Amino acid sequence: MRLIADSGSTKVDWRAIHSDGSVQEIATAGINPFFQTEEQIVYELQQNLLPDISASVNEIHFYGAGVSSPEKVLVLQNCFRKVFPKARSNAYTDLLAAARALCGKKPGIAAILGTGANSCFYDGNEIVDNVPACGFILGDEGSGAVLGKKFISDYLKRQLPSDLNTLFDQKYNLNYNSIIERVYRQPFPNRYLATFSVFLHQNKTNPYVLKLLTNSFEEFFTRNVMQYDYKKYPVNLVGSVAFHYEDIIKDVAKGLGVKIGNILQSPIDGLAEYHKSL
Repeated sequence: MRLIADSGSTKVDWRAIHSDGSVQEIATAGINPFFQTEEQIVYELQQNLLPDISASVNEIHFYGAGVSSPEKVLVLQNCFRKVFPKARSNAYTDLLAAARALCGKKPGIAAILGTGANSCFYDGNEIVDNVPACGFILGDEGSGAVLGKKFISDYLKRQLPSDLNTLFDQKYNLNYNSIIERVYRQPFPNRYLATFSVFLHQNKTNPYVLKLLTNSFEEFFTRNVMQYDYKKYPVNLVGSVAFHYEDIIKDVAKGLGVKIGNILQSPIDGLAEYHKSL
């Protein structure tokens, strides 16, 4: 059996590929070696993954945002060895997950548009070029966190049209101090800011919101995607923002002369297909 995993900080989507080609779906809590110890990861695997495994595991392919260095790969391999001692394992970045899920074995431009944003040129096997994402303060253009950051900044600076401002106040009942507390003094401000993407999506036909979204996605393309050979290769996207704003993203791309390929909400099923084909 082969195990394929796509991990975020809150959830891991697993696909168990059996010898007969059938695929089993499993979900566990998020695994991130950047934030968790080996003991915590092993506990999660033993308690919430192992009981659902009905056959011997011989391969594990783990993709996640916390796979940021060879040291983190080693941490995960040590954890897998303790739980599945007969399995060969490896760990890869979430960007490679996006590329393999979106492009398979063909070269192309792959990008993530979710809470954060990232992009790369993929040669059909590995990532060969990457414009740095830079995070939601210096980059991550078009991401949920940056959409939320721009919107909340305009809200606090009294830049919203009155009708939208009233709708927002009725739904969230926020004030300056509560926002500053969450953004500057509590963990994961990027996730907090990204939650406001839901409100933007609900009001995406509002002229102010449409302009904010259009400008943000233009920045995503011009500052990231258009640094690759976008005239030759299509741009493929994965993530919640990419999926839910597909219509606006395609309109922006068309205006910039960028061809859009696949758009997926999650990479896990594409990853399973990629590894089944090996």
